[in-house]
Amino acid sequence: MAISLLITCGRLLDPSQRLDKIGDLLIAENKIAQLGDKGSIPSQGVPVLDATGMVVCPGFIDLHCHLREPGFEEKETIATGTRAAAKGGFTTVCCMPNTNPPLDNQAAIDYVKSKAHTEGVVNVFPVGCITKSRKGEELAEMKELAQAGVIGFSDDGNPVMNSRIMRHALDCSSSLGLVVIDHCEDKALTSGGLMNEGSVATRLGLKGMPAAAEEIMVARDLALAQLTGARLHIAHVSTEGSADLIRRAKDKGIAVTAEVTPHHLILTQERVIGKQPSSAYDTNAKVNPPLRTEKDINALITGLKERVIDAIATDHAPHTLVDKMCEFGLAAFGISGLETAFGCLMTLVHDGKLELTTLVSKLTIEPAQITGSKFSELGTLKIDSQADITLFDPNKEWIVDINEFTSKGKNSPFNGYQFKGKVMVTIVGGKIAYRDDSIKVGKK
Repeated sequence: MAISLLITCGRLLDPSQRLDKIGDLLIAENKIAQLGDKGSIPSQGVPVLDATGMVVCPGFIDLHCHLREPGFEEKETIATGTRAAAKGGFTTVCCMPNTNPPLDNQAAIDYVKSKAHTEGVVNVFPVGCITKSRKGEELAEMKELAQAGVIGFSDDGNPVMNSRIMRHALDCSSSLGLVVIDHCEDKALTSGGLMNEGSVATRLGLKGMPAAAEEIMVARDLALAQLTGARLHIAHVSTEGSADLIRRAKDKGIAVTAEVTPHHLILTQERVIGKQPSSAYDTNAKVNPPLRTEKDINALITGLKERVIDAIATDHAPHTLVDKMCEFGLAAFGISGLETAFGCLMTLVHDGKLELTTLVSKLTIEPAQITGSKFSELGTLKIDSQADITLFDPNKEWIVDINEFTSKGKNSPFNGYQFKGKVMVTIVGGKIAYRDDSIKVGKK
């Protein structure tokens, strides 16, 4: 048996096995070969990584990111995006189909998979379109996309406004054993909107996007999921009302799951003003759905604790400087989030708002379960599972510097923030995809 790496003296934390102890982990032939107490696994002369003071957990899974390729390579590529993912602790990413051309046919899916195989450093799973060209007018060839290897369907960035088409999409996805990932937005209510509708938007003179625009579509699609019996996943939940609707749907037995982004758990609508009261409006805080209120944040955190919200996903949306260095009304929506996600989320842990085990679960086994058999070996440290592993120091302080981003997208509202909690090593398929400069790997 080929031995590749021994990780020693780390805190082994795996919610899928209710595992939480100081111990050692052995990787062999790209699989997790052995777990044991501290000092129980002999080094056998193989490379050793001393994880003292670090947490060793399953690799993070991001159900929702934008790698931009094909068509928008000036914003991001599969190569740069996957390196950014590895730096952020993500060993698996699911890329959304709003590319150019959109991922609505087998050729487009094959292209992404080929580029990911040759240039990517983490696992890349494409999401296929619900409708052709994401126009909401005619279903894409969903069976063809399923055969090509998509993990689900979404028109992310666009809602499927036609209820009949959405019903057919849910019926079709159910027959294929895949999930619909739902962008919930009533475009008639958000048209021309720039931020959350409320007192801050009024004070700034900016047109708002009401919470009801999200909640109306969540309610409609939950009703359609109940009607069809299909699996529905609500993307980037941002309001208290949406969380309440999802909670009631789960109580009824509707097959719904949901995700929330790090920025919707940390930042409020006031961040649009900038970090200082005198700052100009910060286009890096312009995102869709928009940053909401403290009340919404508290409801989303409660939703995570109560398993109303199942996963945390980045909605990584990289843009060029030109896209953001303009007046607020003309700036693109989106935040570059892969490299700041974990540090941002650890703020909740250190503030006592979320348990570390819950956070790790929402980044590992719970998103893995949403995709079903596609991710059967992911999100766990079980013996013989794929060796996708993240090591982080929960107490390491660092300052966000967009100039050090691996992603092409420097559009982050967290630039200059100090976080406590940093990814130190990311291992994908038994190989180190990212390693902090302070970490040494040697032999004993």
